[in-house]
Amino acid sequence: MMPWSQMLLFSLIFCYGDLILAQIKYSTSEEVKVGAFIGNVAKDLGLDASTLIKRRFRIVSGAQDALLEVNPNNGVLYVHKKIDREQLCDRNGACLLDLKIVVENPLEVHYVTVEILDANDHAPSFAEEEKVIEIAETTVPGARFQLPGARDPDMGINSVQRYKLSQNDNFHLEIRDRGEDKIPFLVLQRQLDREQKTNHSLILSAIDGGTPPKSANLNLTVRVLDNNDNRPIFSQEVYSVTLQENVAINTIIIKIQASDLDEGTNGDVEYSFGGDIIPSVLQLFSLDRHKGEIRVNGHIDYETANIYKLDVQASDKGQPPMTTDCRVIIKIQDVNDNKPEIEVTSLSNMVPEDSKHGTVVALISVTDSDSGLNGKVVCRLTKNVPFELKPSFKDKMYSLVTKETLDRENVSHYDISITATDCGDPPLSTFKTLNIQVSDVNDNSPEFSHSPIELYLTENNVPASSIFSVSAFDKDLNDNAAVSYRILKGEGGHNDMASFLNINADNGQISALKSFDFESLKTFQFHVVATDSGTPSLSSNVTVNVFILDQNDNAPVILYPVSSNGSAEGVEEIPRNVNAGHLVTKVRAYDADIGYNGWLLFSLQEVTDHSLFGLDRYTGQIRTHRSFTETDEAEHKLVILVKDNGNVSLSATATVIVKLVEPKEAFAASDVKNAAKVDEEDNVTLYLMITLGSVSLLFLVSIIVLIAMQCSKSTDYTSKYLQETNYDGTLCHSIQYRSGDKRYMLVGPRMSIGSTIVPGSHANTLMLPDRRKASEEPKVPNTDWRYSASLRAGGVMQSSVHMEESSVMQGAQGVLVQNWPTASSAAEGEGGEVSPPMGAGVDSNSWHFRYGPGGPGAPPQHLKPGEVPPEAFIIPGSPAIISIRQNQGGEDDKSDFITFGKKEEAKKKKKKKKEKKDKKDKGKDDDE
Repeated sequence: MMPWSQMLLFSLIFCYGDLILAQIKYSTSEEVKVGAFIGNVAKDLGLDASTLIKRRFRIVSGAQDALLEVNPNNGVLYVHKKIDREQLCDRNGACLLDLKIVVENPLEVHYVTVEILDANDHAPSFAEEEKVIEIAETTVPGARFQLPGARDPDMGINSVQRYKLSQNDNFHLEIRDRGEDKIPFLVLQRQLDREQKTNHSLILSAIDGGTPPKSANLNLTVRVLDNNDNRPIFSQEVYSVTLQENVAINTIIIKIQASDLDEGTNGDVEYSFGGDIIPSVLQLFSLDRHKGEIRVNGHIDYETANIYKLDVQASDKGQPPMTTDCRVIIKIQDVNDNKPEIEVTSLSNMVPEDSKHGTVVALISVTDSDSGLNGKVVCRLTKNVPFELKPSFKDKMYSLVTKETLDRENVSHYDISITATDCGDPPLSTFKTLNIQVSDVNDNSPEFSHSPIELYLTENNVPASSIFSVSAFDKDLNDNAAVSYRILKGEGGHNDMASFLNINADNGQISALKSFDFESLKTFQFHVVATDSGTPSLSSNVTVNVFILDQNDNAPVILYPVSSNGSAEGVEEIPRNVNAGHLVTKVRAYDADIGYNGWLLFSLQEVTDHSLFGLDRYTGQIRTHRSFTETDEAEHKLVILVKDNGNVSLSATATVIVKLVEPKEAFAASDVKNAAKVDEEDNVTLYLMITLGSVSLLFLVSIIVLIAMQCSKSTDYTSKYLQETNYDGTLCHSIQYRSGDKRYMLVGPRMSIGSTIVPGSHANTLMLPDRRKASEEPKVPNTDWRYSASLRAGGVMQSSVHMEESSVMQGAQGVLVQNWPTASSAAEGEGGEVSPPMGAGVDSNSWHFRYGPGGPGAPPQHLKPGEVPPEAFIIPGSPAIISIRQNQGGEDDKSDFITFGKKEEAKKKKKKKKEKKDKKDKGKDDDE
């Protein structure tokens, strides 16, 4: 840096959200060399010099034809071109250059002001090289004569500071201040004598205050003239007037007047401008030499100069002529004749749509050449835009920032009109349009037009061929809208069909790697994920429900008749004496397809005699049309065609051989078949008896254990009768069942707390307490007894009193109970066995019956849940054998008991085996 270059630094920092503002001021002299160092902006602002290029460190405006530049490598501000202060600025006031320096990421705007200091690069100069002054010899000492002043473009100390007059005995120099100017006057020290010396030669020197000082000389010639007693006198030494700019040409500004006391030509006065007025000023004003009127001769512009200083000289016509000088100061009044000017520095014409509120979009500076209110400017934006102007700390500087959230998908660009209006009268306005593009951000996920998607796919599709296409739309642009597809794989289980599908990632075409079969898979679903290519990427998924449509790809399958080798053939034997309409057989078939594809129709494809047999088209039943005659053949072959109703129907055939046999042969064949069925049923019954017996035994053991536990808690075994008709604490369970549209509840088994096991009795005998009071008589059985079919087949049983007409199966409260006849009348010595009626839907593992008067017409009892009537007793096991003994006197035997787990058939078989054994033993005895 030059030794005479000085730097003044101060910083003001402000923040607008993410925008950082700062101001720095430097100073440098004019006329410094190109490349001269002014200041390190990056260092003074605390910026990292290594990031300046990346952050686009630059000057964006105000560089005045690039007189100054910054080095982006180190942040140094330097002189780019030669600076001449006198060309840049007016003589009055400081000469300032305003720069805007911007760095991005984050955005920082710094205002740098460089003051151009004046250098003494100009010497004073006079408008003329020689000045002639005429003075009458009769002029009295002390008279003053104004001399032309010197001009120096420099300012301050470098401008003209003093004048010096060459040495002489007749004159001396006097300096007067007229505002900022110093005016030299030549003062007569003693009276001149024309006869002694006609001309006097003097030198006027103008010297500035620079270091080193510079000067200029003016040659003065004083001519001594004959007598002219009086000189003109102005009414004012200084005239001041105000003139509006832009006034019309030839407008009179002021009229000056000087008077001369002489008469004749010695008193006639003429006016002229002083010799030191610059030519450009003489083009703006004119002076009437006889009247003294100063008129406008050119365009007056306040912005060019706001004040003019004119020296006017008045001279008479005497010999020698006498002169005098005055100064006319013309102040230009500003008029609002300049519109504001808008300068926009766009940081970027693209604004991301996810920009935060307060993000700086552009820097706006407004200037108005007018002054005062005429130069005060107000800015505003177009309405209904998501932007606003934030005023800067520096006058007439604004930041265009976001004030709302941007959404490119709704509005992709904005044409913002900036209006700048001054406060003049009338106000003037300027408009400027700024185009702002909203750049895309990946803020939208791909969207499917439908969700979920339903796909109907016909079975037996060709593997690896396209079956469907999905498409998703992304509202974003470019890579943010480039959608790729993939199928979301499942866990890879047996039901995971996604592993058999493939999707084209670019266009969403889905192909199946296998052929689907409706009969094995009717529906499945998978998920497709659509992902865009943004950063970070966004995705969405859709569920595709696939429904497999049936095709007629299954032929009917014959279920009957089927021969031992698997062919659809069968032989049916029927008696010859059957009547017309006799059912010969029924062809049964099955089709795995559904709908029309699975709807089967039967037809006779081949038959030996159409008059004998007919086939039902829908059921497949074969019936005789008429009775057989002796002339009819003994064997007939029928070929039945079974076909479905698909578009291309499929079929199967079955062959039925019908043989006509005599009635006895037919019955014999029927007996053989029945005998085989009986043997099979006997085996099944044996297995069932063993199973039920085991279950009953386990249940009996459990009951005995529970009874023993109850007995161990009480020592009262004196009576096996309960005095109370109701008992508590029963162990019970219930089974609900449904028969038709009615619901039943089967309750049991139950056990009274007072029930005891009789010592010495059989382990399977459970004694029930007597529910009658001591004073009551024994109940007499109803005289109306009926044997059931099972009792009739059973033979003679133990002597017992049979149950009443009916048993009542109890249900829960509000549940219908079932009445049915359970016993029949018998003579003494016969036994009765009770079992529930077939088809009642009763699980025979447990139930309870009411013992007492009742019948089929008796109303069902409605009991509260868990309540058991006193006369109820429990029969666990299946089926149960109930024996109720009564002596001949009509009184109940004290050994009432219930036997568990013994079926009627078992007892019958045991009895038969015993009888056979007795017969064999008897036969042996006879042989002996």
